[in-house]
Amino acid sequence: MHRSRLSTLLIDAPADQAQQSVEFWTAALGTTSQSPPGEPQFHRLADAVPGLVTAVQSVDDTARYHVDIETDDVPAEVARLTGLGAVEVGSWQGCHTLRAPGGHLLCVIPVHSDPDEFAAAARVWP
Repeated sequence: MHRSRLSTLLIDAPADQAQQSVEFWTAALGTTSQSPPGEPQFHRLADAVPGLVTAVQSVDDTARYHVDIETDDVPAEVARLTGLGAVEVGSWQGCHTLRAPGGHLLCVIPVHSDPDEFAAAARVWP
């Protein structure tokens, strides 16, 4: 048995356009941005979407959106999602990138939110 929840909405912007993207989204959503310590590629958009971490992420790829699913058992959640038809396309620092049917990217990540928030919002899977 494990738990998981949709935790993060990421606006992926090509590295050479990331700062412009941060400026646009902070103005468009009426918020501020901040990079977490040691993660300059992320610019969190404060309270942009209640209940979700929302951030602009600088990527060496094309512009897109993707979501993160946080879980207390990464291998079990990857297995559950690949069993539903997702295909694993990469992994990095304990996170797994999957492509869902339809082509959308998602990442399966270890729990990073407040433990009480995770416990209250996560679904339990057999």
